[in-house]
Amino acid sequence: MPRQRVVVTGVGMVTALGAGAEVNAMGFKEGQTSFTPVTFFDVSRQRVKTAAQAEIPLKSPSARLSSKQWRRMDRASRLLFMAAEEAWAQSGWNGGARLPIVLGTTSGGMNFGEAFYRQAIASPEKSFGQATRVVQYQAQRQVLDVAEALGFSGPVTLIANACASGGNAIGQAFEMIRYGEVERVLTGGYDGLCQLVFAGFDSLQALSTTTCRPFDAQRDGLALGEGAAVLSLESWESAQARGANILGEVVGYGAATDAHHLTQPHPLGDAALKSMNEATQVAGIAPEQVGYINAHGTGTPMNDVAEAHAISRWAGEQAAQMRVSSTKASIGHLLGAAGSVEAVICLQALAGQWLPPMRGTQTADAACQFQLMREPATASFEYALSNSFGFGGANATLIFRRWS
Repeated sequence: MPRQRVVVTGVGMVTALGAGAEVNAMGFKEGQTSFTPVTFFDVSRQRVKTAAQAEIPLKSPSARLSSKQWRRMDRASRLLFMAAEEAWAQSGWNGGARLPIVLGTTSGGMNFGEAFYRQAIASPEKSFGQATRVVQYQAQRQVLDVAEALGFSGPVTLIANACASGGNAIGQAFEMIRYGEVERVLTGGYDGLCQLVFAGFDSLQALSTTTCRPFDAQRDGLALGEGAAVLSLESWESAQARGANILGEVVGYGAATDAHHLTQPHPLGDAALKSMNEATQVAGIAPEQVGYINAHGTGTPMNDVAEAHAISRWAGEQAAQMRVSSTKASIGHLLGAAGSVEAVICLQALAGQWLPPMRGTQTADAACQFQLMREPATASFEYALSNSFGFGGANATLIFRRWS
């Protein structure tokens, strides 16, 4: 059976740079940063006290949700809804449809879990609000809330594969359409900041106490952020039949697991290399055709050097020509949302023919045999590659093609 072409007809994004794909594109194009002191939970006992916090409206920003419905959502759910509504509107999809939704997340409604625990410890005899917290804590409930608000139904797939979740979710949606299982899928990833995850990363001493600067020789850790990105994917035939505006094409996906260590990647990036090779094979292109790589680039000592080795091994003699940056320098690590946000950035960079810089990186690590984008730049390129690597050796690579 011939494979279906998979195109993107809608995108939505919310990060600390702002709400809306276009606002974010302007920020990434200039290499803006968005880290501020954490204000909505106590960080007084933490080593690190900053993160990339998104501005979330206190009142419902949409006629699709009542004030009561908005109040019952936590940060992650609200971020997801805002991104999903933007992608839905841009795609021109109609309510009443039945279509699958595939999303990645790592902590889901963890803020509700924290609230449940605090009340259970402080006042175990009081149960007011606890049932609601239990229901809304579940990731499938968050997704169903969005589907109901947008007026559609269908099977829900949730991927919680550490920091590769968002990339794996888009890859799963891509394969569902590519193999002819469905015509359309709403996909992406989301995660909101919460105290448990922040304290956990801080206790691992994985957070930067200075500035997140991926691939810098003096890097000292990652920075956390929050956000969501949602993409409307559909077959090219479906988009063409309804005269949809096409934003780009998904052409490659690769996934691999190295199981090297609970948190540390393989030093030479073996599984990362495998996922990149698989993605280029599916796309039917050679490494030298990729004009930009949005690296996973967390800013941690082990991740960046492993990814640098993987990129150099993948590119071979063309490594010196590869243009690479990590947009986590602008918005931090969004965990389950990282891969989906970075996918949209690749689509935006392809459409606008610009390369997102990471201004904080000064001296490149010796393992970087490629070009690090540290200043805003324009370029002519047809393919962009996005890497997403997670704890436990989960690796995902996506490749996008410019639509003209």
